[in-house]
Amino acid sequence: MTSTRVTTETVLSLLRSDPQSEAQLEQLAREAQKLPVPELVYLVETRASTEAAILFRVLGKVTALAVFEALPAPHQAELISALRTQQVADIIGDLDPDDRASLFDELPASVAERLMHGLDAEQREMTTAVLGYSRESIGRYMSPEVLTLSPGWSVREALAYVRAHAVGPETIYLLPVVDESRILLGVVGLRRLLVAEEDSLVGEIAHLAVSATATDDRELVARRFSAAKLLAMPIVDGEGRLVGILTVDDAVGILEEEDHEDTARTGGAEPLPSSYLSTPVLRVVRSRIVWLLVLAISAILTVQVLEVFEDKLDEVVILALFIPLLTGTGGNTGNQAATTVTRALAVGEVRVRDLPRVVWQELRVGMVLGVVLGSLGFIVAGLVYGPAIGMVMGTTLLSICTMAAIVGGLMPLVAKRVGADPAVFSNPFISTFCDATGLIIYFTIATAVLGL
Repeated sequence: MTSTRVTTETVLSLLRSDPQSEAQLEQLAREAQKLPVPELVYLVETRASTEAAILFRVLGKVTALAVFEALPAPHQAELISALRTQQVADIIGDLDPDDRASLFDELPASVAERLMHGLDAEQREMTTAVLGYSRESIGRYMSPEVLTLSPGWSVREALAYVRAHAVGPETIYLLPVVDESRILLGVVGLRRLLVAEEDSLVGEIAHLAVSATATDDRELVARRFSAAKLLAMPIVDGEGRLVGILTVDDAVGILEEEDHEDTARTGGAEPLPSSYLSTPVLRVVRSRIVWLLVLAISAILTVQVLEVFEDKLDEVVILALFIPLLTGTGGNTGNQAATTVTRALAVGEVRVRDLPRVVWQELRVGMVLGVVLGSLGFIVAGLVYGPAIGMVMGTTLLSICTMAAIVGGLMPLVAKRVGADPAVFSNPFISTFCDATGLIIYFTIATAVLGL
């Protein structure tokens, strides 16, 4: 660990000195080759584009390819813009078609077109096939390089075929079985093929495949892939013909991207296109400012509510002391419910048609939480400020917890129903909504109990 840290500091020192001479670049190359790929990926991701390009240029071809494949597509695009060398063309030719398509999405059209022309005919055809699907469909993430078997082959023939063609495809652990028209008939695992009798037919040992259509939503397919604990999944067209295969690394990548997006939006920001340290300050500001403006405008509702009940506050000033507690409790309760339901939606535990059941569940949860917190509020506030204030606090906490839990559980389902991102409807909007509504409940109860 210490050796790696020292080498990293040496590499950073060389990069900061802007190496130009051949001797400096050779020294940088020697030091960089001592570092493991994850450390090189971190350095390329977190340095300025010029320094990242210099470091990448001195890497050997095998190491450079491993580093490049580990970078997210937006960062790959930045690196290409900074390099523009033959090394880039060679690396792009070695990428899998789906990874190549993701990279081309991030590049300017002129750069992508030039790189596409640098591919050979087979690579260009496979890349074009993947690019033909929308960015939200699973077809964009499949690999069209698939090793297929015929149901009429013997196990002996199938094994010989796999040995002869094992280098090109992205995976050989799951082998689709197709007929002459490439209609998917089933799949055979490599282990099953290895232990089967050599005279058995492939069609006899094949089993039904868990597959997806190329136009299916990428997140839904990736969730199903993960739930079934697959290593690979055949992808077919609308007529059941095999067009590609989804591998576990691509499924995991989709889920990580979706979770990253949901986490950012739940916190009231847009996801960053590349690593945090390499993202320009103005880009980080842009990812946050829109949501802050929306929330600031929506928070005006809270101010207007306070203005409406201003005379009540003048009569019983003590009511103002509890406003932060009540708004915070309502927002937190709603956020907890929204986070739980959003996650349940993502993993398929809840569907839009389950809305009544979700409301009933959150109604009961909210009431139990409200009884616990309301009882505590009644006792504490009653002892300090009198029974009347205690009654107001206890009843308000019960009402706010129940309302916030229902709203928090409801909004992600409503968002899903109208085609919006459930995460967008979560924490920021729920907090603002519960603040305003909670204050209305608070002052309504205070007016009734205290006779204001």
